[in-house]
Amino acid sequence: MESNRTSETLEPTEGAPTLSGRRPNPQWEQYKRTFYFLRRNRLAMFGLIIVLLFVAIAAYSPFYPGPGDRLATYCSSATIVGTNSSCAVVVCTYPIGSTPTGSPCYSYAFGEPSVIAPTIDLSHFTLGPLPLGSLTVDPSAGVMYNIATGLIKGAPWSLGIAAAVVGTGALVGLLLGALAGYSGGYMDETIMRFTDIFLAIPGLFLVLVTLSALGSRFSTLDGRIGILIVAFVITWWPLYTRIVRGQVLVTREQKYVEAARASGARSGRILRKHIIPNSLYPVFVQLSLDIGTIPLLLGAIIFLGYQIWPSIYFPEWGTMSAQAVTNLSAFLLQCAIAGTTTPCVFPWWQIFFPGITLFLFCISVNFLSDGLRDALDPRLRR
Repeated sequence: MESNRTSETLEPTEGAPTLSGRRPNPQWEQYKRTFYFLRRNRLAMFGLIIVLLFVAIAAYSPFYPGPGDRLATYCSSATIVGTNSSCAVVVCTYPIGSTPTGSPCYSYAFGEPSVIAPTIDLSHFTLGPLPLGSLTVDPSAGVMYNIATGLIKGAPWSLGIAAAVVGTGALVGLLLGALAGYSGGYMDETIMRFTDIFLAIPGLFLVLVTLSALGSRFSTLDGRIGILIVAFVITWWPLYTRIVRGQVLVTREQKYVEAARASGARSGRILRKHIIPNSLYPVFVQLSLDIGTIPLLLGAIIFLGYQIWPSIYFPEWGTMSAQAVTNLSAFLLQCAIAGTTTPCVFPWWQIFFPGITLFLFCISVNFLSDGLRDALDPRLRR
C-alpha cells in the first residue's frame, strides 16, 4: 500500500535527514509544510495571486507618472479652461455625432464634457490618458480625474492604511486577550470591563470623535494618516481581545499546556510557545473580514462630509468610491429635473472600477486568510 502512494498525496516529513546526512532547519521545514497545504487550496492560491498583484501595483505606484499624494485634475477642451490653473491636463473632447478635433480625442454624451466612458480603442492605452474613463469632480467646469491613475496611486495608501490598522489592532487585541484569558481573576475582569466600554461605543462614531479631537493638531499628511490609524485602532482592538480571550480559555485547559506547566515552564514561555500560537486561527478569520472594510469606512467618512485628507484630490480607493456615489446621486437628480427631454447620465464606470477593485481586494484577502488558517491548524488539514 505504501509503494502505491503517489508523490502528490505524500506529505513532507518534518526533520527528515537530507542526502548529505544533515537535518534541515525545523522552522524552514515548517514553512515548507505550511505552503504545501496552502497550495492545495485553490481559492487560497487565487487569493494569494490577487494580493500579490495589488502589492506589485503598490510597489510600482511611485514610479508611475504624477505625484503620489494628489490626483492630477483633467479638464475637457469643450469647456472654458483657459483661466483654470488647477487643471494639469486638458483632454480633447467632442460631443457624440460631431467630428473629433485631434488625436487622441474622447467623445462625451448627455452634454456633460466630464463624463468620458472607458476607451475601447487600444491606441488610447498608449496615448492615454483615460483607459478606464473619467471620474467627475465638477461637471459644470468639465473637471475630472483619471480613474486608472487614481487606482494605481491609491494602492499603497489603501493597502498600507488597511494593513496598519488591522495589524496593530489585532496585535494589541492578541496580547491583551491572551493575558486576560491566561491570567484570570482581577486581571481578566479589569481588561474585559475596559474592553466592554469600548465595544459599547459605535465604532464609526468613535473614529469621528477621535479625528475631530486630534485631527486639527496635525497639518502634515504623515500626521493626518498617523492620527487616522490611531483612531481606527482604538475601535478595532476590543473585538480581537474578546475573540482571543475566548480561544485562550479553551487552549489553556489542553493537555500539552498542562504538561508544559508540570515540566516547570514559566508563564511567559507557555504563552509564547503554546497559548498564543494555538489561538491565532480565529484571528486570521477576523482579519480577512476586517482588512477589506477599512477603505469602505474611509469612503463612508468622506461621504459624510468629513475631510480626512489635505485636499479632495487625494488618491485613495474608498475616497474615489465615495466621490462616484456622490456623482451618481447628482446625475440622477439632474435627470429628474430635466424630465424626459434630456437623456439620463449613468456613468457606470465611475462606480464599477473602484468598486470591483475594493471587492477583489476584500475577497482575495478572505480566501488567503481562510487558506492560511487551514494550513496552520493541524485539526483542519485535509
